[in-house]
Amino acid sequence: MGLFTKDIKTLDDLFLHGLQDIYYAENQIAKALPKMIENASKTELKKGFETHLAETENQVKRLEQVFEMLPAEASGKKCPAIDGILKEGDEVMGEVADDDVRDVAIVAAAQAVEHYEITRYGALIAWATELGRGDCAAVLKKNLAEEKATDAKLNAMAEKRVNPRAAAQPRRGVTRKTAAAARSRTSKKKTAARKPARRRA
Repeated sequence: MGLFTKDIKTLDDLFLHGLQDIYYAENQIAKALPKMIENASKTELKKGFETHLAETENQVKRLEQVFEMLPAEASGKKCPAIDGILKEGDEVMGEVADDDVRDVAIVAAAQAVEHYEITRYGALIAWATELGRGDCAAVLKKNLAEEKATDAKLNAMAEKRVNPRAAAQPRRGVTRKTAAAARSRTSKKKTAARKPARRRA
C-alpha cells in the first residue's frame, strides 16, 4: 500500500502511515542484506554490508521507540517501492556471473535502497517537526544520519574499490595527451593575455 490511500485524512495519519512504511522497509532490508553479504566477493564490501545489517537491526528498534512515543502499535504496511528495489537487486545478483561486475551491481542496488530510505526519513522528520514531535524527529534523525553515511561509503567503494577502472579512466573522448595539450594551450593563452600590447611608433 502506497502513501496515497483513502484512510489518510490528517498529517498525523500521514506520519503514522509513513512510519509503518519505513518499518516494513527496514525489516525487508534486514532480510535481504545476508544474501548481499553472501554474493559480494570483496572483503571490504562484505564487511560494509555486515556493519549495515547491524545498523539496520538497530534502526528497527529505534522505529519501535517512535511507535511507543506516539503511542501506536509497531507494525509495517507493505511497501511496493522497496519490494521492487529489492527484487531488482536480487535478480541482478542471480544474472551476473563475473565477481567484479556483480559487486558493482550489488553496490548500485544497495545505493538505490539507501536513496529510498533517505527520502522517506527526510519526509518523516519534516512531518514530525511540523506536528511538534521533536522527540520523534530526534530519533529518526539518527537513522537518517546512518543511511547517509552508508550511502557515502557505498559511493566511495564504487569509485575507488569496487570499480577502480571506472574511477581511473579519463572522461570519454579525452585522453591524457589531449588533456595535457588542452592545458598547454590554455596556459599559453593566459601568458599572452598578461603581456602588455606593444605601442605602435
